Amino acid sequence: MTPASRYDARTNERTPAKLPRDDDLDGQFDLIVDGLRRDVRRLRQQVEKFQKSYQKRAEGQSRVSGAPDEMSQRAFRRLKQLQLAIGHVESSAAYLGGAGIEPQRGEDEEPSVGVAQRVLESLEAERERLYRDVHDGPAQVLANAMFEVEYIERIADRATGEARTALKAELANLKSQFRSSLDAVRGMIYDLRPPVLSELGLAGAIRNYATEYQARYGLRVDCHLDAGDTGLEPAQELAIYRVMQEALQNVHKHAQASTVGIVWQRSKDQWVMHCTDDGVGFDLVKVARRQRSVGLLAMRERAELIGARLQVQSTPGQGTAVTLLLPLGKEGDAIGR
Repeated sequence: MTPASRYDARTNERTPAKLPRDDDLDGQFDLIVDGLRRDVRRLRQQVEKFQKSYQKRAEGQSRVSGAPDEMSQRAFRRLKQLQLAIGHVESSAAYLGGAGIEPQRGEDEEPSVGVAQRVLESLEAERERLYRDVHDGPAQVLANAMFEVEYIERIADRATGEARTALKAELANLKSQFRSSLDAVRGMIYDLRPPVLSELGLAGAIRNYATEYQARYGLRVDCHLDAGDTGLEPAQELAIYRVMQEALQNVHKHAQASTVGIVWQRSKDQWVMHCTDDGVGFDLVKVARRQRSVGLLAMRERAELIGARLQVQSTPGQGTAVTLLLPLGKEGDAIGR
């Protein structure tokens, strides 16, 4: 049999000596595996380059502001996805080449389930880290700043005439800005902290968040939620909760709405979450062309990781509807489990 490839000392790779015949199945297989190995090495190099670029950006931001921006957070999520994916690809390539063992998985588990699980776990770990950092950093700084302003106000009372009036007015304005910023930071902390799904269940956690959201932003929130055990994995419930949370945050930031609706229900063959608002809506085509549709991208990524589909419907002047559809298998379990 003619060898399918030969070793090239200059590139440290095997290169095709000549294409195998159509009836040379072993030669064709070796050619495919060699090509896969070369592609995997190139992909590994690209992932490492991406990692270095991310680390450089993150270190620069840490020195300047101490907190990652949206692009850095998205890059972190994608880095974790790439690292997990390339690890599985390398394992599969080694197995095909006879240098590894077949990837292990449960009897009914799809190969991608473990990857999705670990990606979701890494996202939550990053949120918890940010939760602690914001709670112990900016929140404490702002609270201390307000105490300092109150102390200076008491000193200002000793001043006389126009100087006292002007100083008190400036301090009152400064205190108001600090209070507004502290309220915003506390809202961020509330959004970052992990929900107690194990105690409340998914419907209970959604209702709790809706109540706090209504009090914080003054929007009416109507909930229609199927209570009880969902039969879903904890990671799936958490991903659904985060999609709901992101949908409501988008309403607050962009919709100018007065009423929000949340529906969580099980149909015959799927779980459905439906978030609607009566806001200004938007042009889906224009938003899809933007490079910074971070909220929509995050929701779609989380949905896909648990095997769900995300649908967004909106028209200018007619509000927005975000729908998550999680199909169920024959036994009533979610397909992504």
